Amino acid sequence: MRIAMNQRIFNSALITRHLVVAIAFSAMLFAFGSYAQAQSKIPRIGILFVGGRDQPHLEAFKQGLRERGYLEGKNILLEYRYANGNEERLTELASELVKLRVDLIVVTADVSAQAAQNVTKTIPIVMTTGDPVSWGLAESLARPGSNVTGLTVLLAELSGKRVEILRETLPTMTRLATLWSPRERVATGVFKETKAAAEGFSLQLQSYEVTTIQDIEKAFTEMAKVRPNGLIVLLTPLVTLHSKRIAELALHQRLAGVYPTRQFAEEGGLMAYGPLIGDLYRRAATYVDKILKGAKPAELPIEQPTKFELVINLKTAQQIGLTIPQSVLYRADKVIR
Repeated sequence: MRIAMNQRIFNSALITRHLVVAIAFSAMLFAFGSYAQAQSKIPRIGILFVGGRDQPHLEAFKQGLRERGYLEGKNILLEYRYANGNEERLTELASELVKLRVDLIVVTADVSAQAAQNVTKTIPIVMTTGDPVSWGLAESLARPGSNVTGLTVLLAELSGKRVEILRETLPTMTRLATLWSPRERVATGVFKETKAAAEGFSLQLQSYEVTTIQDIEKAFTEMAKVRPNGLIVLLTPLVTLHSKRIAELALHQRLAGVYPTRQFAEEGGLMAYGPLIGDLYRRAATYVDKILKGAKPAELPIEQPTKFELVINLKTAQQIGLTIPQSVLYRADKVIR
C-alpha cells in the first residue's frame, strides 16, 4: 500500500513537472508569437513619385514622420516608386504598391493620386499637393468621402497675385507669356484666372501649351521671336520636373519670370510666389499618423496651405539687368543674393 502511495506521489510530481515545462514552453511560444506579430505590424507606406530619385521635398516628409515618432527602417517602412517623368507608368507602379499590401499610399500630384485610386478604393491615399476635388478624387475639402485625403494647393487663386507682383516689378510690361500644360485638369481654370488677371492690367497674354520637355524648348524658341516682357509659369508636374531647365532658358533670354514655388527661384528663376511645398510634405506626415491610428480618410478634411512666400533671386535680376523695386523687395520672405 505504501509503495502504491509513493508511486502516486511520484506520478503526481512528474505530472506537475511536465505541466510546469509545458506552461513555460507555451509562454515562450506566446512571447515569440507576440514579438513576431509586433514585427509584422510595422506599417508599410508606399510613396508614388511622378519624378525621379532627386526629390527636394522628401526630407520634409521624413522630418514630419520623425516629429511623430516614426523612424524609417525601425518602426515604419517606406516603399518608393518613381515614374521618372513618365506618367503612363504611374498605374503600374501603384499596382506594385497594392501587391505589397502597403497600409497607405502617399502621392505627390493629382495624376499619381488618380493612378493610385484607379487600382485601389480601399487603401488610404494621402496627397502632398494637388487639387483632388477638381479631379473628382474627393467629394469636398471638408469631407472627402473617398480613400483620398491630404493637402491641396490653391492654384487658380494665386495666379492673380503672381501677375500683380510681376506687373509691379515691371511697370512698363505690355506682353506676358504663360507656360502651362493643358493635360492637367485644373490647368484650364488656372489659365483662365491668369488671363483675367492679365487683362485687368491691360496685358497681352501669349499662351504656350506644353506637354513634353521638347514642347518647353520649342516654346522658348517661339518666345525669342515675339519677345514678351515677362513670363508666368503655372504649376504642373511637368514644369516642376524641368524647373531648372525652364529657369535656364528664361535667363538666357533675359526674361523676367514669376514661378509657382521656391524651387524655381533657387534654380535661377527671377522670383517665385506660392505655398511652402516642403511644409505641405511635412504636414502630410500628420495624415499618415492619423490614418495609422485608425482615422478614416473619407472623414479627414483636406487642408489648404497656410503659409505662402515670395522669394526673389537678386543674382538673376542683376544678370538680366533688372532693378527690383523696393516696394517688392520689402514684401519678400527670402532674397537670394
